[in-house]
Amino acid sequence: MGPAYFVLAIMGCGDGSAACQLVREEERVYRSEVECIADTETALSNATDLSFPEIMADCRSISPEMAAARMSTAS
Repeated sequence: MGPAYFVLAIMGCGDGSAACQLVREEERVYRSEVECIADTETALSNATDLSFPEIMADCRSISPEMAAARMSTAS
């Protein structure tokens, strides 16, 4: 099994976490879930432009190929 990579997904939700939908994925690729989780508070505080009753963050694993593609476009 190869290395794990994660992206931070920002979800917009109705009241009571109902009907959550992906509204943004942060550009950064994280090399561990712990790194990703550590940034959730900052990402949520930067999501003030979103108009949903609730905003949530979720660290999602991505394939090494997806991570490489994102990292090459970020440079």
